[in-house]
Amino acid sequence: MDHPLFDLVDQRIRDAQAAGEFDDLPGAGKPLPKVEDPENALLNRLIRDSNAVPEFVSLSRELRQLRDELAATGEPSRRHDILKDMSMMEARIAIARKAYR
Repeated sequence: MDHPLFDLVDQRIRDAQAAGEFDDLPGAGKPLPKVEDPENALLNRLIRDSNAVPEFVSLSRELRQLRDELAATGEPSRRHDILKDMSMMEARIAIARKAYR
């Protein structure tokens, strides 16, 4: 079953075409750029254009910060807490990488 807005969207597109709103757009008449991953091309472009990174990348950055903090800390109880946090972070990274694929 189609979404109820499909007909409205299609009608608005047809109206815009009839009014010439799509005439002379940049890149008109040129082939679309080739993409390596056509199934996820739009998603990948949106992520790239918004300077977003996959979750596992941002988690890896947090893990790096924890490692730096561990190296700078000499207090045994704090080191223990950081090691626990690092262990959890590594598990989250593994899950995020698996989900990303």
